[in-house]
Amino acid sequence: MNDQQLVALFEGLDTPGVSDALDKLGLPGQCLGIAPLANYTQVVVGPAFTVQYVSASVPPGTVGDFIDDVAPGDVVVIDNGGRTDCTVWGDIMTQYAGSRAIAATVIDGVCRDVSKALHDGYPVFSKGRFMRTGKDRVQVQSVNQPVSIGSARVCARDIVVADANGVVIVPRARAAEVAACARQIESVEAEIRQQIAQGNSLKDARAALGYHHLQSKHR
Repeated sequence: MNDQQLVALFEGLDTPGVSDALDKLGLPGQCLGIAPLANYTQVVVGPAFTVQYVSASVPPGTVGDFIDDVAPGDVVVIDNGGRTDCTVWGDIMTQYAGSRAIAATVIDGVCRDVSKALHDGYPVFSKGRFMRTGKDRVQVQSVNQPVSIGSARVCARDIVVADANGVVIVPRARAAEVAACARQIESVEAEIRQQIAQGNSLKDARAALGYHHLQSKHR
């Protein structure tokens, strides 16, 4: 399947449901410590465009030129080694990404110029915010190679799902399986919610629908 078909598989799902599916299938993918800049009401889904930063050489290399190669709908996924002492994303990158219909940015590190991202509604997920520039401190080491984001491995074109709860990474080769599993879990949870709305006890609803085994790993 192409990128658009894979993204479409996750329509209507959210990160809790996808996270549960990853757990059930025995797959890692939850990006620990990566939080949304705002309580976004929409779920972002897109293929990963991965970028790895390292400490700058002398003389230093480039920091943001990769953005010209990112396709509309992609999620920029930046591994800055979890550094919180300098940023790799600011207002110029936000403006340019928004103008190119890039879906979002995920950073194992920090961002700055957050008012621009918030004003524009451009989704950013990171470890926090800090004003100091990464220029002359870090540089791009590689693009579209495997990276680590909050302990999760991300390969180029993996499917990123991100919302107000955080970020999960779905291995591209398992995307259809994960999406189907997430939908099955969500259908059961929807039935539980319906039963308790009708006055059934939570205990009885969960027992009747096998809730306690819902996210358990396949044997």
